[in-house]
Amino acid sequence: MRSIRWVDGLIAGRYLILLAVVLWAVGSYWFIPAIEFDRSIENMFPPQSEVLLSYQRLKRTFGGNEIVLAVYHDADLFAADGTGVARVAALHQHLAAVAGVKAVLSIDQPLPGDLIVGSTPLAKQTRELFSGYTHSADGQTVALACLLYPPDETTVGRQQTIDEIRLALDELPEELRPGYLTGEPIMVVDGFRYVEADGRRLGVGSTILLGLTIVVCFRSLRWVVIPIAVVQLTLLSTQAALSLAQIELSMVSSMLTAVVMVVGVATMVHVLVRFAELRTAGLDPLTAIRETLRQIAPAIAWSCLTDAAGFAALTISDVGPVQDFGVMMAIGSLMVLVSVFALVPGLTTLGRFDVDPHAPWGEAILVDQLQALLAFVRRRPWVVLGSLATICVVAIAGIGQLQVETDFTRNFRRDSDIAMSYQFVEQNLGGAGICDIVIPAPAKLDWAFLQRVRQLGLQLSPSATDRPAELRSITKAFSVADAIVELSPVELSNKPRLVQDSLVFSGLTAMRGWMPEFFGTLYGVDPQNGQHYVRLMLRVHERQTAAEKQRLIAQVRQMVTAEFPDAEVTGYFVLLSHLIDTVLADQWRTFALALISIGLLMTIAFRDRRLALVALIPNTFPVLVVLGTMGWLSRFVWPELRINMGTAMIAAVSMGLSIDSSIHYILGFKQALQQGLDFDRALQQIQRRIGKSMVLSTIALTVGFTVLATSRFVPTVYFGTLVTLAMLGGLVGNLIGLPLLMSLVLPHGEGEAGG
Repeated sequence: MRSIRWVDGLIAGRYLILLAVVLWAVGSYWFIPAIEFDRSIENMFPPQSEVLLSYQRLKRTFGGNEIVLAVYHDADLFAADGTGVARVAALHQHLAAVAGVKAVLSIDQPLPGDLIVGSTPLAKQTRELFSGYTHSADGQTVALACLLYPPDETTVGRQQTIDEIRLALDELPEELRPGYLTGEPIMVVDGFRYVEADGRRLGVGSTILLGLTIVVCFRSLRWVVIPIAVVQLTLLSTQAALSLAQIELSMVSSMLTAVVMVVGVATMVHVLVRFAELRTAGLDPLTAIRETLRQIAPAIAWSCLTDAAGFAALTISDVGPVQDFGVMMAIGSLMVLVSVFALVPGLTTLGRFDVDPHAPWGEAILVDQLQALLAFVRRRPWVVLGSLATICVVAIAGIGQLQVETDFTRNFRRDSDIAMSYQFVEQNLGGAGICDIVIPAPAKLDWAFLQRVRQLGLQLSPSATDRPAELRSITKAFSVADAIVELSPVELSNKPRLVQDSLVFSGLTAMRGWMPEFFGTLYGVDPQNGQHYVRLMLRVHERQTAAEKQRLIAQVRQMVTAEFPDAEVTGYFVLLSHLIDTVLADQWRTFALALISIGLLMTIAFRDRRLALVALIPNTFPVLVVLGTMGWLSRFVWPELRINMGTAMIAAVSMGLSIDSSIHYILGFKQALQQGLDFDRALQQIQRRIGKSMVLSTIALTVGFTVLATSRFVPTVYFGTLVTLAMLGGLVGNLIGLPLLMSLVLPHGEGEAGG
């Protein structure tokens, strides 16, 4: 067998390399800074996205748009004795004193004392005006809007502020609990809190499960330690590289450990199985590990490179977390390659304890079944091919049935605080979504302009008799024009123009002095260009399908631009409704790039375009079948099964992961031909040896990936489940489809000659 000189060099210097690795690991752990999280929603969009630019203008103009809604139920809110409003006032004072809170808007503010509970026209008008924002229409749900300081205007961390607000709600009287918190800051803080906790828990959990699986299969402590050491060194090196490159973690970063496990353990199972076979053949440990690396080092290298290519394809996505995940995992895949060659020679031969992995239980039965499967495929190739093709066509047709999940709260489990809070607001406050209309305004507001804004709000609100059906989920429209009209002491519409403008000016002046921070959320100036804007807020139901949200936004935009051509429809509701659409569109671009780049690498590795194509086919269709089946399930069985951020990444990722087995299979087949075996015997040998490794590694990874199902971040659950299914599909493709296609595409005589 041709000697691979660099492998001999690794073996000769294995202990020095091991010492260097230990020193590097210690240095990285102690001296390289921890990776920071990018906790901004803006990171999820490309910098020049029109949707993002509009949202950033909204934040600049209206004080950062950092609003936390503190909500609780109080059936006696408007009790005649004023006790309900007094409770609101007490909580208002408590929340206003929280570090990081700039101001609080609540129903106790608009009128002095307990006048708000009276039956006067002013009290009724005021309650109606703020309905949907400070309280529910039925007067039994209380909402206090906490305006937070922008991050650059306070030294208090956002998480500390949120925790103190939550503590204030926990101190409510027992009959008013529980309290609920919603708003963009809550979504971000709690979302990343779950992600960070998941990252630690999933890393430990997957390590334990994989270790137990390897112990059960191979009954060797040494060969449990080696794969785990490879994975841990890979993670440490990847995190060091990310830290040095100042790349921040994102909401999908909790999957880093689990996916590195996939790449590292799959690689190590091939090493382990081949090493065990050579030891059984009588080779000493040093010679056995040398021969193992000589034989499979090319396959390991090409596997890690194709993994990196699959992940790198994600970097063309327009969504920040997807880009970041692609960069992290591309680096991680390459670090697996380095870690395997740095650790395996030294750890395999260090000492004499438990050197040899034992044969897995049922190995003989597994090998017999693999050979029987190969024989059946070779005996009835067209039947097998037709059956696989039929399954693929029927399943893939379901891709068109996939629905997009645009409700960001569904990224969290139903029993999580954040999901229950949004559900409560959705049901009791007229909807959990806020859609913002930003309208260019004059520097001095007058009645003519405010009347146009007011009329637009009335056209969009439920009171409009001819409102389009697309707007039925809008439950409230509110702007500074509504405040001026509803709180005016006289009817403005029938007064002379001079009187109207005078009353508008006095009303605005009073409102600015009475509630300056609240006023600043309705009328402001963009510091970048000095343009003034008025904000029209629409409360909408969050729980809608993607199509319903798109129709709503399109209809609102059409009506708004008809009256104000330069106005923009934006806000958190609009931002997140575009997010998954962008991810879904990116999935097919990234998948296509992964397919092309992996195909090119396979052509170089195999030096044969036909074998590259043969390798791609059985690894392309499983993920498409999984997505198509998901589409059919969502159409007929499980309507809530929808595409989310985790689902939308699996095409390129699964392609990169499952191709590893094909590389080992085909390169092993070519080596067998070079050793003088004919086509049939070479195929039988590889089906037995590589097929066994494929089955064992898939078992280990499936068990290890089950820990992702416990995540509190639903995209992580979907990602883990669907990648596992795609890996199982890839196993079927590589054990059945790969030898079938090799038999059909590569003539036997040519295969022997060209080996």
